[in-house]
Amino acid sequence: MNSTNEGQSDAPPKIEFPCDYPIKVICDASPDLVEKVLEILLKYDTTLTTAKVEEKPSKQGKYCSVRVAFYASGEPQLKSMFEELKTHAWVRMVL
Repeated sequence: MNSTNEGQSDAPPKIEFPCDYPIKVICDASPDLVEKVLEILLKYDTTLTTAKVEEKPSKQGKYCSVRVAFYASGEPQLKSMFEELKTHAWVRMVL
């Protein structure tokens, strides 16, 4: 039995655009968190609605995750959106 991954690449799998792309933004908890996240994401996906958003607070209530079913049209769009989200102090992580 061969333990190497012959024929497999270390490169991440290619995404076929356009596609629905799940995004999770972990932030400091605040009452207007969803609105703040949506304000940013609407610049990149004008079809986004609150029906595509799920908010979940942490057990202690200090953080909150916002999951979004984002419509991705291409890699440059995703890269720009991720970079913009990361510039905000209240954003802890973008997945």
